[in-house]
Amino acid sequence: MAVSKLYLVPTPVGNLEDMTFRAIRVLKEVDLILAEDTRTTGFLLKHFDIQNKMQSHHKFNEHQTTEWLIAHLLGGKTIALVSDAGTPGISDPGFLLARACVQAGIEVECLPGATAFVPALVDSGLPMDRFCFEGFLPQKKGRKTRLEALVEESRTLVFYESPFRVVKTLTQLAEFLGEDRPASVSREISKKFEETVHGTLKELMAHFTAHEPRGEFVLVVGGKQNK
Repeated sequence: MAVSKLYLVPTPVGNLEDMTFRAIRVLKEVDLILAEDTRTTGFLLKHFDIQNKMQSHHKFNEHQTTEWLIAHLLGGKTIALVSDAGTPGISDPGFLLARACVQAGIEVECLPGATAFVPALVDSGLPMDRFCFEGFLPQKKGRKTRLEALVEESRTLVFYESPFRVVKTLTQLAEFLGEDRPASVSREISKKFEETVHGTLKELMAHFTAHEPRGEFVLVVGGKQNK
């Protein structure tokens, strides 16, 4: 394995069988594994018999630890960064460290692997040749401004959302984009109770008002159609 390299290693978003052979090998061979939550990653490592040194790296400490990690990488160490689920940097920690590595001339390699929005987008039946990934909308400040900016967007829109805000977000999307805008909602991607519901924003809003939202959600919304 090459020295002085940061590996961004995707981990399963649900089904552990989605872990790749290459990801397992890299996690076994690096000098250090950075984990968003060491308890969650500890379960993953135990399942695949990966016995390696692990350290916390999350949104609350990444500003403080990045300089130290860069120094170790420049010293010839190899480090793997994982998030709790999916690909690091996609609505998870990873960007700051990857950027710092690029600026310091350290090689960064992202392994292919699980990302929740890709299967949700494909399952949606909406155009996927061009799309706009929005991740999580701002919870408070800037939320209305962001929604207003998306009104004229013609590409398919992709959002992440928690079960506690799904109905609120669908309601606001209907308000800003129109109740008849086609959409789909996927939850628990690759897990036992995986589900995708299709319909208009109005229909989806009614569905998840009647059925308590559970799990992690991906919302896919059709872009504005020019008449």
